[in-house]
Amino acid sequence: MNEIIKAMKERRSIRKFKAQMPKEEDLAQIVEAGLYAASGKNQQAAIILAITNKELRDKLSKANCKIGGWPDGFDPFYGAPSVLVVLADKNWVTSMYDGSLVMGNMMLAAHALGLGSIWIHRAKEEFEQDTWKKLLADLGVKGEWEGIGHCAVGYIDGDIPSAAPRKDNRVFWVK
Repeated sequence: MNEIIKAMKERRSIRKFKAQMPKEEDLAQIVEAGLYAASGKNQQAAIILAITNKELRDKLSKANCKIGGWPDGFDPFYGAPSVLVVLADKNWVTSMYDGSLVMGNMMLAAHALGLGSIWIHRAKEEFEQDTWKKLLADLGVKGEWEGIGHCAVGYIDGDIPSAAPRKDNRVFWVK
């Protein structure tokens, strides 16, 4: 079987990570894979905020937890030490799709490098808040950005989950 198709079939969302930070070169490869995602009219209108700073990562986790309605102390990133936040230009018509492709590429890249990942939502709500808009401004990011998702990445703590059976009646051939 083709390696890429095999990775697509084997990749799973991981919900338990070791505290150990992935190697910077591995994270850089994952980010680069995201930057090579297809985009509408090749506008490349998505950006990635690569968070490896524990203090900022924990602050983001608390904000995400509050938006999600979980009790204090719950970590919506499941202990992943690094979080790659994908944001897309609010004024670009395919921004949501483009950002989603960035997320998909990064999750496949993490899997290919032996790391686990999971897509965590609520980035949209976070980056509507002044705190997170200020972070972008402090980083020199100009424009209006919409949070697409968080790609939580780390070393897997435990077994990789099995694939759920695929549902029937999802493909309709037109010949």
